[in-house]
Amino acid sequence: MENSPVQALRHALPYLEHYRGKLFVIKCGGEALEHTAHLASLVEQIAVLHQLGIKIILVHGGGAQATDLAKKLGYEPKFVDGRRITTPETLETTIMAINGAAQATILAACRKQNLTAVGLSGIDSGIIQASKRPPVKTSEGTTDFGQVGDIQGVNKTPIENLLQADTIPIVSPISADNDGQILNINADDVAAQIATHLGATKLILITSPRGILSDPSDANSLISQLTLTDLESLQTDGTISTGMLPKSKAIRTALESGVERVHVISYQFPDSLLTEVFTNEGCGTLILND
Repeated sequence: MENSPVQALRHALPYLEHYRGKLFVIKCGGEALEHTAHLASLVEQIAVLHQLGIKIILVHGGGAQATDLAKKLGYEPKFVDGRRITTPETLETTIMAINGAAQATILAACRKQNLTAVGLSGIDSGIIQASKRPPVKTSEGTTDFGQVGDIQGVNKTPIENLLQADTIPIVSPISADNDGQILNINADDVAAQIATHLGATKLILITSPRGILSDPSDANSLISQLTLTDLESLQTDGTISTGMLPKSKAIRTALESGVERVHVISYQFPDSLLTEVFTNEGCGTLILND
């Protein structure tokens, strides 16, 4: 009788053949970086994908780190519709937290796995071309998000050069406009635009919940598969709200721009990345175009 590792490998073979040489963009939120064991597991799984011939770009946030640092320095972070308001005073703490603590933590974990990785931000070589967001209508009226940027374009050449050199780009969302004004951009948006411009096969959003839940208060109400129409319905009825709203926007951007599949998985689920990619059942939420 076959043992389970052999059975697992046989089931994974079609996926291995299909995804070898393809590009996955993985976005990891800052909350995963606060748990050493979870981050180590995630980077180990990325190393497995890399060794199997899958190209990886890791885009990371650092919201948890930015919030902690801001509070230590006497600033109280404010969010509207799941998005952070970045005042001139908190921009500096956001840069330190995301480009500093968060990225260094990921790179150190990559070093432990002997992964060749290079840390970048949206500022480097103008990877993310952005402009300051004007005041916009929100659930609270008209909101000025401060030093926050909207993406105008992506310079993919620096990232392509790293991928060709068999290196994993680790990209932070801190960016700048053409006048050199530093801007904070939502990491989900950055991941979606990078996936779109570099022709990724998958965009994988790694967060705390198992995936998208039909009842946000019930961790066991996982929705295994959705279409964009389903996603819109969940947003309309309020099931998707607050911090999941930016992810919903990023999912739509990616799928409508040619990314084949988007996945939402949890860093807390054991081997979630490999399970989602290499099994029929998966472990999170798969979102497809209509």
